Parts: sequence; structure tokens; C-alpha cells
Amino acid sequence: MKKTIITVVGKDKVGIIARVCTYLAENQVNILDISQTIVQGYFNMMMVTDTSASPKDTGTIAEELTVIGEQTGVVIHCQHEDIFQMMHRI
Repeated sequence: MKKTIITVVGKDKVGIIARVCTYLAENQVNILDISQTIVQGYFNMMMVTDTSASPKDTGTIAEELTVIGEQTGVVIHCQHEDIFQMMHRI
């Protein structure tokens, strides 16, 4: 299993979740866990995904999600689980 962490942050508007999830489904990325909140009009979502069935590598997925974020008006980050854990280690 190749786990990646995807975060999405920005002003809330219709279609953010649909756009991101559609991209993931089209690229055979399975969502293992998802958390989403809206605080005072700001959208925040974190997903743990499995990219092992995807024909694309994590770098390509991250680049394409960045473009989707720009088109949607949010910031999307995608990192391999190991990198995410190292960055957030105490």
C-alpha cells in the first residue's frame, strides 16, 4: 500500500470535494480516511489515500492536484505518508 496525505485549504464554495474526489476516482486513488471542516467560511480537508493502484506516481498526482486547486481557488498539497510524518514529528 502506498499511502499519501492530501490536504485542501481555502475559502469554501460549491464543488471542492466533488472536484478532488472525481480526480482521485479517475486515477484509481482510493480514499482510506477523510476529515473535512468549515470554519467561518474557510474549507479544510485532509485525506489519507492509497495510490498503489494508480498508474501515476505521487509526484504527478501532486502536480495535477496543484493545478486543480488553482482552478478551484484552493491550495492542495499531496505528500507521501513518510514525508508527511517526518515533517510533523516532534
